Amino acid sequence: MNLSDIEGLRSKNPIVVNYSNFVTPFLVANGLNAIGASPIMSNEGDEATELATIASAVVVNLGTARKEDEEFINQLCQTANQRKIPLVLDPVAIGATKYRKKLGLELLKKYHFDIIRGNIGEIAVLAGIDWQTHGIDAGDSTDKAKEVVQKCAQRYETTVIASGKVDYISDGNRVVKILNNTDLLPLIVGSGDLLSSVAGAFCAVVKTPLEAAQIASLVVSCSGEAAAQVLEKQTLPGKFMSELLDQMANITSKQVTETAKVEEA
Repeated sequence: MNLSDIEGLRSKNPIVVNYSNFVTPFLVANGLNAIGASPIMSNEGDEATELATIASAVVVNLGTARKEDEEFINQLCQTANQRKIPLVLDPVAIGATKYRKKLGLELLKKYHFDIIRGNIGEIAVLAGIDWQTHGIDAGDSTDKAKEVVQKCAQRYETTVIASGKVDYISDGNRVVKILNNTDLLPLIVGSGDLLSSVAGAFCAVVKTPLEAAQIASLVVSCSGEAAAQVLEKQTLPGKFMSELLDQMANITSKQVTETAKVEEA
C-alpha cells in the first residue's frame, strides 16, 4: 500500500460518476471534491453511456434505486466493464426488501465489480450468510466478520469492504482490519456512501482494488478521528460533518502514516 497515492489522486483528479442515493449526494460529492476527485452525480438514462465513457470510475449506490432507473444502472455498469474502468457497488440495505436483493444480485451476476462496500450485515446477505440486519443497521455480531468478507470476496471475485467500528477488507485471500474510527462517523447518514465513492476514486489511480480499499478506508477514518479531536469528541454531528470535509481536504500521506491502525485479520 503506497500512501503517497493520496497526493497522487489530487494530481490526477479522477472523474467519479455516481448513480447516487438521493439522500446523500451532497456529502458524497463534497467528500470526493475534498480529496481531489471530480464528482458527477446522475440518474438520467439518456446520458449513462456518455458519462461512463468519460469516467475514471463508476459507483452504483442502491440506497434509493427505482425500477425506472434500472436501464440507466445497467448501461453504466455495462459501459464501465467494456471500458475496463473501476466499478463499485454499494448494496444499501440489500437484506431489507425483496426488490433490493433481487436487483443487487442481478447486477452482481451480470457485471464485475472491482469493489463492494457495505456494512457487515449487507455483506453477509451477499455472501449467503445468515446475519442480523435491518435497513442500514449492521446488526451487533462481529465475531464472523473475517469469514463474511472473505467469502463474499471469493464468491464475486472482488474486493470487499465491510465498514463499521472496524473496517474489514478482503480480496478473497487477505483480510485486513482498519482500526481507526470515531463514534461520530455513524451519526452522519451517508458516511458509508462516502466511503464507497472514495474507494472508487482511489481505485482509479492505484494498482489494485485491495490497495484502493485500504487507502480509502484510512482517508475517511483518519479524517474522522482528526475531526473528532477538533470538536473534543463532543456529540455535534452537524459540526462534525463540516469538519470531516475540512480534514479530508487537508489530509496527507504523512498524517495517515502516523495515525493508521492496520492489522492482518
